[in-house]
Amino acid sequence: MKVSLFITCLSDAFYPRVGEAMVRLLARYGVRLDFPTVQTCCGQPAFNSGYWEEARDSARTILEAFEDSDFVISPSGSCTGMIHHYPKLFENDPAMLEKAKKLQAKSYEFTQFLVNVLGVTDVGASFPHKVTYHPSCHGSRLLGVKDEPMELMKRVKGLEFVPLPFAEDCCGFGGTFAVKMADISGAMVSEKVDHVKETEAEVLVGLDMACLMNIAGNLRFRGEPVRVMHLAELLAEGAKLA
Repeated sequence: MKVSLFITCLSDAFYPRVGEAMVRLLARYGVRLDFPTVQTCCGQPAFNSGYWEEARDSARTILEAFEDSDFVISPSGSCTGMIHHYPKLFENDPAMLEKAKKLQAKSYEFTQFLVNVLGVTDVGASFPHKVTYHPSCHGSRLLGVKDEPMELMKRVKGLEFVPLPFAEDCCGFGGTFAVKMADISGAMVSEKVDHVKETEAEVLVGLDMACLMNIAGNLRFRGEPVRVMHLAELLAEGAKLA
């Protein structure tokens, strides 16, 4: 079984520790992650901005990178979700459409793979802190990733989970939205941080570093001491794999 890591741009450039946490956790269950170095951006910024031909260029590279993989695992619901748009990108190209559908079928967000494919809900972690959780839009709405992170967190010893008020609200990042609609984006993330503060949590976790980067930036701007982590990092640290 060839399981490949789709690291995504943000994790590759700014948060490599997230990929390292995934590698360590999956190795515990006999999964050795392959890493195709040819992989690039999923094409979502271009796709969302209407530059579909440029998005197809990126998509072709991703399709080539993971063509021989049995599973493709990513720490981002957003980038995994973009792969679900590939069939639309190639709807007029039968050969590429078939490749796009195959990649879509074998691509998983990290917690989806851990819980639904490997059947793992308890990684043997201990994390004695008050934690709240932000469900990113693409992961929860497009991929339907809702129960998996909850199943993993509730089995972490010592973890005190505090629900985030209005958790389903967008953090305001939205890729190019944060650039094109900066004032609205800023208001949205400020409101999100208000709700994080309401929980009095020590740690905010999520499944997508784009959202977490946005929220963490606002927290730092306000001087709030809340630690921001990808769930893979929390699990690896709690299992003493970090």
